[in-house]
Amino acid sequence: MTLSGNNGLVWPSISQQMHLGWWKGDLASLKSEGADLQTLLGNLTRPVFVVLKDGKLYLTNQADISFDLNNRPAGGFPLMGFAAPTILENLGDSSFCQDHGLRYAYVGGSMAHGISSPEIAIALGRSGMVGFIGAAGDSPAKVEKAILQMKSLKEPVPFGFNLIHSPNEKGLEDVIVDLYLKHGVRLIEASAFLAMSLPLVRYRVTGIHEDANGRIVTPNKVIAKVSRVEVASKFFAPPPEKMLQKLVEAGFITEHQAKLATRIPVAQDLTSEADSGGHTDNRPAVSLHPTMVALKNRMQEEHKYEMPLRVGFGGGTGTPASAAAAFAMGAAYLVVGSAHQACVESGTSDAARLMLANAGQADIAMAPAGDMFEMGVTVQVLKRGTMFAMRAQKLYELFRKYDSIESLPAADRQMLEKTIFQDSIDNIWKGTADFFRQRDPSQLEKAEQDPHHKMALVFRWYLGLSPRWAVAGEESRKVDYQIWCGPAMGAFNEWAKGSFFEKPENRKVVDVAMNLLYGAALELRLTQLRNQGLKFANHLSNVAPKTLDQINSLI
Repeated sequence: MTLSGNNGLVWPSISQQMHLGWWKGDLASLKSEGADLQTLLGNLTRPVFVVLKDGKLYLTNQADISFDLNNRPAGGFPLMGFAAPTILENLGDSSFCQDHGLRYAYVGGSMAHGISSPEIAIALGRSGMVGFIGAAGDSPAKVEKAILQMKSLKEPVPFGFNLIHSPNEKGLEDVIVDLYLKHGVRLIEASAFLAMSLPLVRYRVTGIHEDANGRIVTPNKVIAKVSRVEVASKFFAPPPEKMLQKLVEAGFITEHQAKLATRIPVAQDLTSEADSGGHTDNRPAVSLHPTMVALKNRMQEEHKYEMPLRVGFGGGTGTPASAAAAFAMGAAYLVVGSAHQACVESGTSDAARLMLANAGQADIAMAPAGDMFEMGVTVQVLKRGTMFAMRAQKLYELFRKYDSIESLPAADRQMLEKTIFQDSIDNIWKGTADFFRQRDPSQLEKAEQDPHHKMALVFRWYLGLSPRWAVAGEESRKVDYQIWCGPAMGAFNEWAKGSFFEKPENRKVVDVAMNLLYGAALELRLTQLRNQGLKFANHLSNVAPKTLDQINSLI
C-alpha cells in the first residue's frame, strides 16, 4: 500500500496484502486529506487505524475493532493496519525515570568548562529531564559556585555534575568529590575513565546503608559514560575490594559499609558513548550499543544485583531518527550533548554557537586532548572555521619527535611563538609555572627533573586555553577555538534547515529536547505502520521541527 498522491492517500494494486481485522465506526472520522493525515499521525496520544473503504485508504483514530477475520460485522470495513498511542513518557526505561525523579528518559550530557551550564540543567530539570553541569577544566571555586547556584533554587530540580578522570592532575578528583559530598550532590556523570579511581569509589559508597526492609540504599548515584567494553565491565562490577579497604582504613566508610558495597555496581546506569564530541573512540552506535546491552545482561546475571543495571545511549544523536533508533535498540535513556552546545542556554560564546550552527557532519576532526596529551589521547572537535585541530596535531608531532624545548629546531620554535602561541615560549612557561604552582606543584617538580615533561606542560598551555577562548568568544584567537563537536551537530543542522531552528538564537534546550523526543516517538509510530506494509509519501513521513506549543498540543 502506498500513502501518496494529491490527497495523500492512493490505493494501488496490492499483492499478498491481508487485512488484519474489521473496522467499524463513524464514517465521518475517516480522513484522506494531507493536513488531516498529518494531524492524525502526529497526535501521539491517540491510536491510528488504516481502513480500506471502497478501494481507498483512510486514517482515523476512532474505532470498534474486531480481529475475527471470518465474521465481518455489519457496517465493517477491512482494517489494514494500526498503531497504538506512542507516549513520550514511555520512551526508555521507566525505572530510570522513577529512580532519578524524571518525567522523560532524557539526559543533557556534560560538556567541560561549564558549556553544559546550570542554565541548561535548570531548563531541562523544570521540564522533567536532567542535565549534567560540565565541571571538567574548571577551578574548584567555579564548580562550587555552580553547585551553590543549583542548591539555592527555590523550586529544586533534578541535576547532576560531571566528574572527569584526571590521571595527570594529582588530587583534583579528590577535591571535586569533596565538594560534591560537602554540598550533597547526589548524581554525577563519570567520563573519560580508563579505570576506577579511589575518589570515584569514595563518592559512590559514601552513605551506603540498609533500609528497614534490608534493601541497600546508595544516596550517591553514578552514570558512567563509556565507549569500551573493558571499561564498562569495571563500572558494572562492584567497587574493587582493595579500594574499599583503603577507604575503611582512611575512615571514610565502615567495615559494614564496605561489605554492603560489594553488592552494588559502581554505576547502575551506563551510557554507551558512540561517535561523540570531545573524548570519544568514534565507535559506531549500531555496533557499540547492543554490545553494551549484552554486557549489562551478563553482569546482572553474574552479580545478582537488587538494582537493575541499565544502558543509555549517547553520541551521534542529533535528529529524531537517530533518537528513535536509540530507543528501538533498547536505550534506557537518551544522552544529548553536541546539539545542546549550540543552544542559547549553553555556557559558550555567541561566536562559538554560530560556528556550531554552520557545521556539517564532515566538519569535524580528531585532535590531541589537553588533559591526556602525553598519553596520545584525542578528542573530537569542530574543524570548520578554526585551525585548532591542525595546530594541536603539530604540537603532538613535535612532542613525539623531540625531547625538550631546547632541542626544537629554530624554525619550529619560531613557528610556535609567532603562529600558535603568539608569545615567546619563555613567557608561556612563566605563566604555566604560575598556574601549576597554585593548581599542582608536583607538576613543576617533575618538569625540573624531566625536560620532556616541561615541554608537554608548555604545549598543554595552548590545548588548555583554546577551549576557554571559544567559551569567552575571544575574537583575536578565533582561529584557535577548540570546540568539542561530533557529527550529530551537523546532522541536527541539516534537519533544522528551513525551520526556526536554523538560527542559533532560536535554539532553546527544552525546545530541542522535546523535538527530539516527540520526533523519535513519531518516527517509531511511522516505522510501526511501515512494518505492516504501509509506505508513506514524503510529506507525511517528514518529521520536521515544531514549536513547543505545537508539540504540547499533540502530546
